[in-house]
This record gives sequence, structure tokens and C-alpha cells, in this order.
Amino acid sequence: MKLLFKFSCLLLILGLSFTACKKAPKGVDANTTEATATPATANASDKMFNITDGQLQWTGTKVGGQHSGTVKISGGEIAASNGQVSAGTVNIDMTSITVTDLKAGDGKEKLEGHLKNEDFFNTDAHKMATFKVTSASGSGTDSKITGDLTIKGITKSITIPAKIAMAGDKISVVSPSFKINRTDWDVKYGSGLIGTAKDKIIHDEIGLVLSLTGQAK
Repeated sequence: MKLLFKFSCLLLILGLSFTACKKAPKGVDANTTEATATPATANASDKMFNITDGQLQWTGTKVGGQHSGTVKISGGEIAASNGQVSAGTVNIDMTSITVTDLKAGDGKEKLEGHLKNEDFFNTDAHKMATFKVTSASGSGTDSKITGDLTIKGITKSITIPAKIAMAGDKISVVSPSFKINRTDWDVKYGSGLIGTAKDKIIHDEIGLVLSLTGQAK
């Protein structure tokens, strides 16, 4: 009886552990829809900013673990006034994908190379991704920005929460964690959608955090 009880407890622990490993990244759903294809235009009273620095932090999860890293923001511009963004384009350098939870020689280079090849983002053919603002609401720490996100030549509309701070000739935009479904941009390697074995599935959702700074023109 004791042996049966111990065996049952072991199965329960293993079951809970397996379930925990299957959790997708945390974050607000970015509410992906068909592309708007109509970029927003700046207001006459807006100040224009060149994006000078920034990155996307990413988290990908799978059965049994997760990886995280960054992608660099490579320029663009933002139109804003009174803590509210009205228009803008963010350029994302997909060739800069890095893995930050692994050390050199410990699988870091291999995973970075895999993320850049045809299985994932095919950065030789699609070096840049873009996010073009189509509308925005709220201001300051309570902002929402909707825009067309293009990855691998595929464009979808997403809406993300953001905190916008303006001080003199500088602007910063920072989002809390939000999620997109990579298969919407034809990134399907390891997805359950293509029949990947359950113990090898890479979750379709990617967790992202956007942060960027800009300087007035």
C-alpha cells in the first residue's frame, strides 16, 4: 500500500512538472488581425523624433524549457506630442537576433544560427522587420499602439500596451510583455500545427518586450 502511495505521488509530481514545462510565455495578447495597410500620419503639432536606440527582448518556450534573447531596433521615427504617439515606423534588424541565456560554446551560436535560417526567420532573405503605427489611444503610462508588423514579408496588425515618456528633446517607449503567435508570420518550425511530437513542441507564442529611445529632429 505504501509503495502504491509513493508511486502515485511520483506520478503526480511528474505530471505537475510536465504541465509546468508546457506553459507559453507570459504577457498581454497582442490581438493580431489582418493588416490595416494605412500608416497613420503625424499631426501638425507633433514633434518628430529619430529612433536612436532600442531592442526587442524575446522569450520562447518549449516542452522542457525556454530560451531568451534580444533583437536590435535599427532606426525609424516617431511622431508624438503630450505623451501620445500618433505615427511612426520602427525598423527591426532581424540579423541581430541573439540568445542571452546561453554562453558562447554552450549552444549559443548554434541556436542563433538556427533562428536565423529558413526554419525560423530566414534573415538572409528578410533582414529587416518593421512596425508601422496605424492608430494609437491613451497617453503616458496608459497608452495603446496599433500597427502593422511585417516579418518575413508577411504583415499583420497588432496592438500593444506602452508607456510613453517625453522630456525636452527625448522620448522613450517601453512596453510590458506582450505575445504574438509566430505562425501568423509563417514561422512554424516545431509547432504542433505541423505535427511535431508532443515532447518536442516549441510553443507558437513568443513573449516580447519593446524598449526604445528617440531624439527630436
